[in-house]
Amino acid sequence: MKKRILLLEDEKNLADVLKLNLELEGYNPVVVHDGQAAIAKFKEEKFDLAILDIMVPNIDGIGVAESIRLNDTAIPIMFLSAKGSAEDRVLGLKKGGDDYITKPFNLEELFLRIKKLLNRNEPLPLKSNLNEYSFGNNFINFDSYEAKGTNGTFSLTKKEALLLKLLIENKNEVVSREKILQTVWGYSVYPSTRTIDNFILAFRKYFEVDPKNPVHFKSLRGVGYKFNES
Repeated sequence: MKKRILLLEDEKNLADVLKLNLELEGYNPVVVHDGQAAIAKFKEEKFDLAILDIMVPNIDGIGVAESIRLNDTAIPIMFLSAKGSAEDRVLGLKKGGDDYITKPFNLEELFLRIKKLLNRNEPLPLKSNLNEYSFGNNFINFDSYEAKGTNGTFSLTKKEALLLKLLIENKNEVVSREKILQTVWGYSVYPSTRTIDNFILAFRKYFEVDPKNPVHFKSLRGVGYKFNES
């Protein structure tokens, strides 16, 4: 799947050049020309990287970055700016930026930095050697989707099996909603938080002795989800 990049740039000629070159590099850029549109677009869709010009109409790039960070602490943010002083760079990094590049810039350098940011944020793939798993009196076969829980044997859906596998492979660790969506769903548009919550509720009914007092499947509000083996 192509990496989706939110590009905020109010200079139309530069935006067109960057969009074309990003597409040639194999990315899927979405261009907006003012800060308010950038915030709205980020709330509507899923992106792997945000490239933000600072001096744009309505809400500047710094304000956009602050808004993004209120909802997503993981997405890499790169600032583009004609303001190149040390103070400007420090401010950009303090406000949530991961990189800061000044105009004019070299396209080759820009793409190297983009690749570095995307690689750093790449989620760990699901491990392929986990074919089945047991905990307590429960059993899951990830190849056949067959499972045994508190009420006997049943079949999992593909998404249920993928999410279970992701949680179990990261047992005792919190898995963020963003990582779950990217790994299990691969969505470019965010579904409701309730989508994952409903899966967790189903897992509790399948595998917990007391679904109202879960031991294995935990939801941490605003943080993510966790599987505890015991």
